[in-house]
Order: sequence, then C-alpha cells, then structure tokens
Amino acid sequence: MTGRDKFKKTSKILNAMVIVCKLLPKFIRIFIWDLIRPFSQLIFIGMRYVILKSLIKNCGNNTRIGTNVTILNWDKITLGSNVSIHDNCYIDGAGGLFMENNVSIAHNSSILTTNHSWNDLSLPIKYNPVVYGKVILRNDVWVGCGCRILSNVEIGRRSIIAAGAVVNKGVASHTIYGGVPAKLIKDL
Repeated sequence: MTGRDKFKKTSKILNAMVIVCKLLPKFIRIFIWDLIRPFSQLIFIGMRYVILKSLIKNCGNNTRIGTNVTILNWDKITLGSNVSIHDNCYIDGAGGLFMENNVSIAHNSSILTTNHSWNDLSLPIKYNPVVYGKVILRNDVWVGCGCRILSNVEIGRRSIIAAGAVVNKGVASHTIYGGVPAKLIKDL
C-alpha cells in the first residue's frame, strides 16, 4: 500500500483530528511537535501532519514531514498536496513560503526566506535589519539532499535541484540546476 493509499484510508480521521488540534493553543501544538520530531513511526508521521495542517496557512492532502524537521514562522507557509519534506530539514517561512503539488525536499536541506543586511557599518551584521523574501516552488519540483534555497527564489515547474546546491536566484521550468551557486546543468 502506497503512502497515498494510506492517506486516503485515514484522511477523514486525520482531518477530524486537525479540527480538534486547532482548539489547542499554538504553543502547545509546537511543544507537541518538538516532542514527536525524532520519531519515524507511522503514528508520528500522522501526528506531524495534523499539527502542520493546524498551524500553517494552508496545507494540501498527503503531506509527509520526516523526522527532526525544524519549521519556523508556520503561519506564512502554504503547502500543496503530495509534498514531502524529509528528515533533518530546516524550513523558515518568515518571508513567505509557497510550495505547489508534488514537491519533494530531500534530507538535510534548508529553505530560508530571510537574510541579514549589512548596510549599517556601525552595527555588527547580525544586528543589521533582516530582509524578507518569498520562496516559491512550483509543481513537480525535486530538491536533492543537502540543498540550500535562499530568499527571493522561484523554482519553476518540473525542475530538479541537484544535491548540495545553493540556489540564490530563480530556476527555469523543466531544468536541472546544481552547484554553488546553482547554475543550469541541463534542460529536461
């Protein structure tokens, strides 16, 4: 039985649990998330889905979050259906994060929607104002393991980001990008 089949079989129960979960204060839901982050069993995958769907702006069906995934600024994140974010990823939605359907983020990847400015020379860089920038992943995107996607980036439909890439500018549809910084490797 595939993950999609398992989701279909339990979707009514999961969606009912989302309604109940929304009754809990946000800090309690995040506390529970932090407690169950390291566990990979199916029940914990379901619990992460319920908590995720109760905290983010919008969440499609059959979204799977792996173990030890850190999520910040939940309320500025929108995920489509059939999205998977694998183990040990870091996701910050402060500047706005939008993933369409059939997106897969491999393990140990980061998506950052903020950056530090460094214009005020009288302040250390870490105290300069933060700059926010949206990240958009269109339909059918695969992000390989260990990638970094930086703010103000849109990744086009049916694209692949090769393992270890650092994406700091837009990626055209139907392409493979890789390297540091990421560059076009091949058209699909």
